[in-house]
Amino acid sequence: MVDESPATSPRARARAVSIRDVAALAGVSVTTVSNVLNSTNRISDATRERVQRAIRELGYVRNAAAHQLRAGSSATIGLIVPDGSNPFYAQIARGAEDAAWKSGGTVLLGNSNFDPERESRYIDLFEQQRVLGVLIAPVADTTSRIEQLTQRGLTTVVVGRVAHPDRCSSVSVDNVAGGILAVRHLLDQGRRRIAFIGPTGWPGAIDRLAGARVAVEDAADASLEPIDSGGSSVADGHRIAEELAARAPEARPDAIFCANDLLATGVLHAFVDRGIRVPADVALIGYDDIASAASAIVPLSSIRQSGELIGRTAVELLQQEVADRSHQPRHVLFPPELVERRSTKG
Repeated sequence: MVDESPATSPRARARAVSIRDVAALAGVSVTTVSNVLNSTNRISDATRERVQRAIRELGYVRNAAAHQLRAGSSATIGLIVPDGSNPFYAQIARGAEDAAWKSGGTVLLGNSNFDPERESRYIDLFEQQRVLGVLIAPVADTTSRIEQLTQRGLTTVVVGRVAHPDRCSSVSVDNVAGGILAVRHLLDQGRRRIAFIGPTGWPGAIDRLAGARVAVEDAADASLEPIDSGGSSVADGHRIAEELAARAPEARPDAIFCANDLLATGVLHAFVDRGIRVPADVALIGYDDIASAASAIVPLSSIRQSGELIGRTAVELLQQEVADRSHQPRHVLFPPELVERRSTKG
C-alpha cells in the first residue's frame, strides 16, 4: 500500500498547489521555500535542490499577483492600445516588449477597441495588478485619471500623441507635421479636391486632419473634405469608398488622405472593384507605412512612423521615471517621413 501525504494525494492535486504543499513535501519551512523562490543566498545547495525537486514534482506555479501585492512593485508594464488588430499597434507592442525583456520585465496588452469605458477598466485592472507603470494610446481624455495614477505612484507614459507637459511623459510622431506632409505631397501631384478619411473622435486622426487643413490653406485653389469613417479598419475604408464611388466623377475627390493604412487599403480595394483608377482618377495616401502597404495591389504611399521605436522609447522613459521619482516628464516627438509609391505617383 502506497502512503500518500496530503500534498501528493489526488484530492490535493485537484486544487492549486500552494507553497505550504511544497514545504511539506520537501520537509522544510514555508520561509525556506520563499527564500528559494526569491533566490536568496542563505539556503544550502542540498536544501535548495530538495525544494526545487518538490516544486517540479508538484507542478507548483508561483502566484505572481500575490507576490507583487506583498512586494508593492512589479516588473510588468501595462500597455493599452485602441486597436489590437492594427499592425502599427502590434509594432508598438513589439518594441515595448523588446525593451522590457532586456531589463527582465514583461508587457501586458489591453485593447480598448476605441471604447473609453473599456480603456478605463484596463487602467483599473493594471492598477490593481500593481504594474510597474502604464503605457497608453488614449482614445479619451485621460488627464484626470493620469493625475490620479501619478498621485498613487503609478508612472504613466502616453504613446501616439503629445501629453500635457506637466503631467506625464509622452512619445509620438508629429502627427500634425505628418498631415501637412501627406497633403502637400498630393498638392504637388496637381490634386486639388482632397478628402480626409478618418475617425473624427480619435486624437491621432484629429491631429492629422489639423495638418491637412494647414496644407490646404496654403493652396488657394484647393479644398478639403473631412469624412468621418467611424472606425479605422479596412472595412470602414471600403464602406466610405463605396459611398464616394456612387458620386458622379466630377463630384468625387481627386485625392484622398486616410488617417491610417488600413483605411487606405479598404478604399483601394473598393475603387479597384468599381473600376476607379488609382492614381489616375484618385490619388491615395495612408499613414503608418505598415508592412502590407508596399505589397498592396497598387503599392500605397504612406507617412512612415516606427511603432517599434515608439514602444521602445516609451518603456525607456517609464523606467527612467520609476528609477528617479524626481525625473521631470519628457516629450519625445519623432519626425514623420513621406514614403512615395504608385498610389500617388503612377
